[in-house]
Amino acid sequence: MPTETLPEPQTVRVVNGGAKIIVEEDVLSPDDLSELLAEGTKESHDRAENCQFVKDFLRGRIKRELFKRGSVALYFVYSAMEEELERNKDHPQVAPVYFSAELDRREALARDLEYFYGEDWQSQVSVSPGTKPYVDRIHQVGTEDPVLLVAHSYTRYMGDLSGGQILKKGCQRALKLPSSGEGLLFYQFEGIHNARAFKQLYRSRMNELELDARTKDRIVAESNRAFTFNMEVFTELEQVGSTLQEEVQDAGLGHGHGGVEMQGDINTCPYYAGKMAASGNTTPLCQMAMMFLQHPTCQVVLATWVAAVAGLAAWYLM
Repeated sequence: MPTETLPEPQTVRVVNGGAKIIVEEDVLSPDDLSELLAEGTKESHDRAENCQFVKDFLRGRIKRELFKRGSVALYFVYSAMEEELERNKDHPQVAPVYFSAELDRREALARDLEYFYGEDWQSQVSVSPGTKPYVDRIHQVGTEDPVLLVAHSYTRYMGDLSGGQILKKGCQRALKLPSSGEGLLFYQFEGIHNARAFKQLYRSRMNELELDARTKDRIVAESNRAFTFNMEVFTELEQVGSTLQEEVQDAGLGHGHGGVEMQGDINTCPYYAGKMAASGNTTPLCQMAMMFLQHPTCQVVLATWVAAVAGLAAWYLM
């Protein structure tokens, strides 16, 4: 906790494997990896935010089948990433940011897919052509250049703890999922009791990695590459959606298109909402909540791959 008498760096407590850790807030430098990522991925963030697939989601154009397929894509991405992180957990530049107990998502996604597809879900899903290059790249860097796993790990997990959490409850309400969390276990981090403190710990560990300037640049480049992979998945889902029936594939919603237009209002953007949440400004979140209440379809819209885009922009939001 902050000291009352001395203006020293604030400290926070996080739970890590059951042990309480004291983490001091770092005084960030422009050369810190987290700052380089924030600056170096702004253009990719803007492209992702403005791709047609995301815009369609924000307008309430959603089909249940796409929600399920998006979860399948995430399952294969996280399976690859967590396999490579496990294999490289003793690597000097991976070990400090290896938090398997707190962060692993593969098993949660498997349980979500079982909920949506049934007990034989594994026989019904496969890695799609649009997802396979992403999966292959993660395996490649895990084998040939493990330090680049830092880019993929930070990109995914920090976003899951940011934008994804903002959108979880709206999705639960729209899909009429049980309060126990079935179908949305991907968003539940049982091993993390304070997301903000954990993200601070993670960034601190990442910034302390012994990396030269060239390696930091390569990590930033790999993060931008991750954006591209995700936009390829968006494109594939958009193409699949064009072949499905026009109506929303969820009888529980009782709505077709939500008709939510952005109209240039930045408050409707999930990236902006996440950024305001991180800064403590709750007004846009209240506006978002009102939109959720008025447009059930939008709840599903923002909770699927839009949440994933928000996740990819995690460092930009925090």
